[in-house]
Amino acid sequence: MMTRPETDAPGVPDRAANSGERFAGSVRVPRFAPAERWVHRVTAVLMGVCVGTAACLYLPQLAELVGRRELVVRLHEWSGLLLPVPVLAGLVSRAFRKDLRLLNRFGAHDGVWLRAALRRDARPESRPAGKFNAGQKVYAAWIAGAVLVMVGTGLLMWFTHLAPLVWRTSATFVHDWLALTIGIVLAGHIGMAMARPEARRGLRTGSVSKEWAEEEHPLWRP
Repeated sequence: MMTRPETDAPGVPDRAANSGERFAGSVRVPRFAPAERWVHRVTAVLMGVCVGTAACLYLPQLAELVGRRELVVRLHEWSGLLLPVPVLAGLVSRAFRKDLRLLNRFGAHDGVWLRAALRRDARPESRPAGKFNAGQKVYAAWIAGAVLVMVGTGLLMWFTHLAPLVWRTSATFVHDWLALTIGIVLAGHIGMAMARPEARRGLRTGSVSKEWAEEEHPLWRP
């Protein structure tokens, strides 16, 4: 699972991208603790290995280019099994646990945010948000559930003695199609992150511009 980077859920329209220069030199406020940033980084690396090795296993052109299928399979299996570990390790951090509670809590303002997003209403006053907006909460919940399903189906495919053939066949079907969905969602997630330099800076340095926080997350009180 994964804590979610400071970007909106893929596929949900939001405000115009902020330029890095706009917030240069402004007052900074703390946003993410070191433990939170490391959880995100390690999870991103493991997810990248999972997606990259999956592509090598399923696309003949990449398989021929990379070769060493056995090594690719092992990398895919172990990176997948390790995906939940950064989040579990992050639970020792009080700041991380607090943010998980915020991500898991939906309020009336989140419904307002989602309705505005569906209408493609990008006005700041139409999208109230606390530390995390509704799009980020939806994304975090979805990716956490998807990872658990991928780990479960992957175990059935890896340890063939755990279940009868019909279960393994169903697990393979779910694993393959969910993997494709995750790849598409991650591409959207990365695209949104690239369009928001101040959000990326928050994950890289732990702090964001006060002006950005007031504009993008008006209900958040750092």
